[in-house]
Amino acid sequence: MSELPRIIGERIRTFRKEKGLSQEELADIANLHATYIGQLERGEKNATLESIEKVAKALEISLEDLFRSIHPNPNSQEYTLSQIITRLQTQSIENQKIFLHLLEVLLEWKNR
Repeated sequence: MSELPRIIGERIRTFRKEKGLSQEELADIANLHATYIGQLERGEKNATLESIEKVAKALEISLEDLFRSIHPNPNSQEYTLSQIITRLQTQSIENQKIFLHLLEVLLEWKNR
């Protein structure tokens, strides 16, 4: 069987926890059953496209975010950037601006 359901389930769990939601809360927002969310997170169910769309919308992420770098090469630029984006997108816009400013300061310092 494909690893894809397990990988997607792990990503759903990660995004859910980053948002501070329980499985029940995510299920309520996505209009799905909490048992189904648990099965998705454990990779026990092959999710329908409709349910994946509902979960992504409830998590306030794009489908691209959910599927980004499913089979990543940890040494690739794409993987590194996707990790940065994944971590930042769960932060408030205020925090994102702070991180951007810190990045600019670091880059300026490094380029001296």
